[in-house]
Amino acid sequence: MPEKSMSSLGRMLGVLDLFDDTHLTRTADDISAALEVSLPTGYRYVRLLLEAGLLQRVEDSHYALGPRIILLDHYIRNADPVLREGIPVMRELVAATGFDCVSSGIFGMQVLDTHREMGGAPPTLAYGRGRPRPLFLGAAPKVLLSTFAPPQLRKVFDARHDEVVRSGLPAEWSEFRRLYAGIRKAGHYVSIGELEPQLAAVAAPIPKADGGAWAAIQLVFDTSRLSIVDLDKMVHLITEGAQRIGGRLA
Repeated sequence: MPEKSMSSLGRMLGVLDLFDDTHLTRTADDISAALEVSLPTGYRYVRLLLEAGLLQRVEDSHYALGPRIILLDHYIRNADPVLREGIPVMRELVAATGFDCVSSGIFGMQVLDTHREMGGAPPTLAYGRGRPRPLFLGAAPKVLLSTFAPPQLRKVFDARHDEVVRSGLPAEWSEFRRLYAGIRKAGHYVSIGELEPQLAAVAAPIPKADGGAWAAIQLVFDTSRLSIVDLDKMVHLITEGAQRIGGRLA
């Protein structure tokens, strides 16, 4: 495909990236301005994406993401090897503890929850499948980043340094690296009120043979249960479960 066509296709697909929690709908004028293209080009992108089902008209010339994305998510779930091998283990963890079990993956510099098995009294979670989580807060992001090789981790540190500082993590690279090396050595992380004040979580990475992680799984529960929870047992259950999933994926 000619380079000009590829560039045009990339810009058109970039329309999908313009939607987020603060911009659930957009007008064609908004889209044209954000992409810095002419109005006729912006309207053409909208028309093509409407025809593909990737956008839908909602009201007053506003557009939202389209229903085909729901269908694509169904295919993504069915094709995901982590969910295929992990969900049975996650259900066992829920049965053993009564707590929710959540799987999370890291995609580029975004952490996304991919599945949630609910326990007996499921807490209200601010995050769920598809909503990006903070990169440096909470148990799952911590264990995922701990599996990064030092050069990989340094790139994240440099690219998101302001966020590192806002998250209360070490501002110096040597201390930041030492923190994540400690989490990697432990093989798990316990967060208490770190992401949401009423919640605690115990997470472990699902290991790859190369030292990286397929994803992370975590048991999530209300902090009011901390006085009666056996954290050592929780750590054992979650790390053993993550190892079993990793073994199946290998």
